[in-house]
Amino acid sequence: EVQLQASGGGLAQAGGSLRLSCATSGFAFEDFNIGWFRQAPGKEREGVSCISVGHRTTYTADSVKGRFTISSDNAKNTVYLQMNSLKPEDTAVYYCAPCFFDAQAMGPFPPTYDYWGQGTLVTVSS
Repeated sequence: EVQLQASGGGLAQAGGSLRLSCATSGFAFEDFNIGWFRQAPGKEREGVSCISVGHRTTYTADSVKGRFTISSDNAKNTVYLQMNSLKPEDTAVYYCAPCFFDAQAMGPFPPTYDYWGQGTLVTVSS
């Protein structure tokens, strides 16, 4: 059974840091891109960052570039999102999912992916 479980969210002050983890199982980890998406209240889900686990290439959205860093631990089949210099506008539920990306954008893979789970809530206070 394919599983992706996001964790690590919580409450942080503006300027603070959090690290999210996405533990995966049930598939060949290095054959996939795994990414982070977020959905703020009243807004559509957006892509944050995506990593090609096998090739170690990444995409990061402009809104978080320079503040968020995606990485993977292939021994643990886990993808991380290190979030620094947090802003109140980073408040959202964060999800991990398979993803695709090019130079301009990222999205879930397949585009019809619909197994988002509960995600992990990040709340940034001002």
